[in-house]
Amino acid sequence: MPTAAQDTIRPHIKKIVSTVITSTLLSGVDRVASGKVRDVYAVGDDLLIVATDRISAFDCILPQGIPGKGRVLTQMSLFWFDFLRDVVPNHLISADVDEFPTPLRRFRDQLEGRSMLVKRCRMEPVECVARGYVSGSGWKDYKRTGAICGIPLPAGLLESAKLPEPIFTPAAKASSGHDENISFEQAVATVGAETAALLRDVTLRIYARATEHAESRGIILADTKFEFGWHKGELLLGDEVLTPDSSRYWPRDSYRPGGPQKSFDKQFVRDYLETLAWDKQPPAPDLPADVIERTAEKYHDAYRRITGLTL
Repeated sequence: MPTAAQDTIRPHIKKIVSTVITSTLLSGVDRVASGKVRDVYAVGDDLLIVATDRISAFDCILPQGIPGKGRVLTQMSLFWFDFLRDVVPNHLISADVDEFPTPLRRFRDQLEGRSMLVKRCRMEPVECVARGYVSGSGWKDYKRTGAICGIPLPAGLLESAKLPEPIFTPAAKASSGHDENISFEQAVATVGAETAALLRDVTLRIYARATEHAESRGIILADTKFEFGWHKGELLLGDEVLTPDSSRYWPRDSYRPGGPQKSFDKQFVRDYLETLAWDKQPPAPDLPADVIERTAEKYHDAYRRITGLTL
């Protein structure tokens, strides 16, 4: 039976299905990167980041997009950038198309609600992951070694159990495929001791603040990853922040350690794909309409719960 939240969200999702954007084309603007979700354009000394509705699973971009996903990712990042502004500065210049350089405004139909003009930073080559619970790759690491990224943990922890205290578990950025978990010592070897310590401390401060807010909204923030870069000598929080794509959010009321948890991300898509005779190599199979709609509901519900707003 649909929940009250789903009854509110579903009509909105159906309304915007026809406006799903899985690629962008800004004629005359230099596109410098295109990832699994975002298209990035050079705008003078700055960058324009556009979150499409693309969705990937098992390192493959799926044929269909998820209605409103790019807007959810962008608006959720904007919420957190503002919420965390007294913890760490960020790279945002503006998300208002009317404040973008004039040549960009003619692409309003592709940019409205899903784009950010940001400072171009020298990004650190380490993903900064904070974990408060044993899940995902951390659970696999713990089962194998009794530690996560070299950090020893108590014996006998269950899957999804809360850790004694949050930990910093960096990852080496991969040009393709999954990032690789590394130890803090490896992070030091990559970026230097001073920078590694700074990244660790800022990451855990952000996680603590975000966890407190999420708890107040009935949500567990199990883990999340951040990216940082330097602009004119200042360390800035960049990319996306605390979205369902970069974070593991669980509803508090259904949390039970001892196995996987319900989540507000694309796990629903992964679970569907696991039922197929697909070798997880391109091309990815089509998604049925009900899987697309249910996944869209999860993204929109995450935004509603965290921010108290609807898109």
